[in-house]
Amino acid sequence: MKNQNRKTFFMFLLAFLIAFFIVSLIEVLRSSFISSPLPDIPQAAASSPFASGDTAKVPLSFSDLAERVKPAVVNISTTKTTKGFASPFGRSPFGGGPFGDDFFDRFFGDIPQREFKQRSLGSGFIISNDGYIFTNNHVVEKADKIVVKVSDNREYEAKVVGTDPKTDIALIKIKPRNSLPVVEIGDSDQVRVGEWVIAIGNPFGLEATVTAGIVSAKGRVIGAGPYDNFIQTDASINPGNSGGPLFNMEGKVIGINTAIVAQGQGIGFAIPINMAKSILSDLKSKGRVTRGWLGISVQDITEDIAKNMNLKDRTGALVSDVFKDDPADKAGIKVGDIIIEINGKEIKDTHTLLLTIAGMQVGERAAIKVLRDGREMTFRVVVAERKDTAEATAPTKGTAGHFGIAARDITPEMARQLGVPQNAGVMVAGVEPGSPADEVGIQPQDIIVQVNRIKVSSMKEYNQEIAKAAQKKSVMLLIRRGNASFFVTLSIE
Repeated sequence: MKNQNRKTFFMFLLAFLIAFFIVSLIEVLRSSFISSPLPDIPQAAASSPFASGDTAKVPLSFSDLAERVKPAVVNISTTKTTKGFASPFGRSPFGGGPFGDDFFDRFFGDIPQREFKQRSLGSGFIISNDGYIFTNNHVVEKADKIVVKVSDNREYEAKVVGTDPKTDIALIKIKPRNSLPVVEIGDSDQVRVGEWVIAIGNPFGLEATVTAGIVSAKGRVIGAGPYDNFIQTDASINPGNSGGPLFNMEGKVIGINTAIVAQGQGIGFAIPINMAKSILSDLKSKGRVTRGWLGISVQDITEDIAKNMNLKDRTGALVSDVFKDDPADKAGIKVGDIIIEINGKEIKDTHTLLLTIAGMQVGERAAIKVLRDGREMTFRVVVAERKDTAEATAPTKGTAGHFGIAARDITPEMARQLGVPQNAGVMVAGVEPGSPADEVGIQPQDIIVQVNRIKVSSMKEYNQEIAKAAQKKSVMLLIRRGNASFFVTLSIE
């Protein structure tokens, strides 16, 4: 019996050991083939290029945005009447040609001219549901007929309400049968380089075309006019897009598409919408824009001028002329002052100054901070209305002296011809070729008003100051040419 019990016990123990071995083997095999879980690694928060609260980092689609804003974009077609020759050479009815109009006028003047209808296409966008539309001035300029096609394909004849050629902005009006969809106007000052934008328009007559890109630069000056301040974008803009809107990702208009670089791809320019907003009231009420005027001429500060005036940097706009009895003169601003701030806004250069003054209202009081002889001074100036001024010119001759300038007193007869006081300065009679004066562009008939910031009204005063300057081998002159004044610096090696 004992042997039987012992045998049973050993059999049970053996079975237990075999079972334990099998379970252990299975666990080893399982841990070999199934990877253990990785420890949690904290993830860095991704920064979003969009406004706070937006979840998308990159737009997956522009479809919803385009669908929402397209109805407020319009097609503008214009017709102009032009004259041209029905010449046997197949000359274009729109003028020009390889030899120019003068060639044809001279040799084919007896050929009768015919009237031609010139048609062109552009874009625009509705800013009020009763039919006011922003577009470019060059889209509607000199047009005999303007037809606007809206999103439901209805066509309306439009009239020009106001234009501003200097900024290439126009306001036109249609009389719709019902309320129109309108765009939402944004703030172009808040636009950042690198943000996504879409342009909508009618390139090459292809209606409601949507293109996308980013803002590639701001504040571009491309020589289109005195108030250049373009938004540069790589959203495709082509002929026919002119006058159309540039939208941000919120569906707000931030610019008016207006220009392209013919030789380049992916470079287009839009007028900031804030510029259009600032002149809307004038366009509606007067049909033209009234701009501010201080009554000064200014110039950028060159490296030589900064050195001569002991300036820390070249920031600001140097006053080269102050017109008598105009706002700046009445306020006490003088030639040689450097304007560094207007109403708290920093003035970096003459372009900034021009844009700032142009945006002011006539009658507005402006706080103008200037730098005079190293001291900051603030003047209160009442802004006047800008008016175009004519320029004057005059004759004469002489022999070169210091810095290559031959100067002479202004006689009563010269003063009458030039329309200046006899004591206005001394006149440049001649400039020696290759001299320092020639290199900076001084010309005969220029009037030297100041030598190193000291007013000269006769040759005696001029010779005294120019001799001092010659010893230092450098001089800064204030030159008057016609109605313009500017500073130049000359140096002798």
